[in-house]
Amino acid sequence: MLETGQKAPDFNLADETGKKVSLSDFSGKNIVLYFYPKDSTPGCTKESIGFSQLKDQFEKLDTIILGASKDSVKKHQNFIKKYDLTVKLLVDEDGSLCEDYTVWVLKKLYGREYMGIERATFLIGKDGIIKNIWRKVKVKGHVEEVLETIKSL
Repeated sequence: MLETGQKAPDFNLADETGKKVSLSDFSGKNIVLYFYPKDSTPGCTKESIGFSQLKDQFEKLDTIILGASKDSVKKHQNFIKKYDLTVKLLVDEDGSLCEDYTVWVLKKLYGREYMGIERATFLIGKDGIIKNIWRKVKVKGHVEEVLETIKSL
């Protein structure tokens, strides 16, 4: 289980355009890396819209926003187009990023157990160290809470 104070695991994944992106591409910036279960589902859509709406405020604080799920490039493109999202979305089809960030977990729904992505957000500082982790995120008010936390860095 990842904890604050640890070095953030690096990655090299495609974004919504198919271009490869690495953690090191954003050195010198804070990074908000949020994991969500699936494109175009209600909670995931609200969260992604929320980060998109406040993107300018995050950027003023030297912060990049990256969303991540196991959806494909095509699904990410459709999701972005449908909801006018402005955040960068990472494609983690093989689940390696989810594993590295310990968000691929056993979930329960109506008594059924299955593996899935835990809604979680990691705040990675300019030094590559994890500054804050939010697990089992409730969407309402979350984006604002992350923004306030960055202001206090």
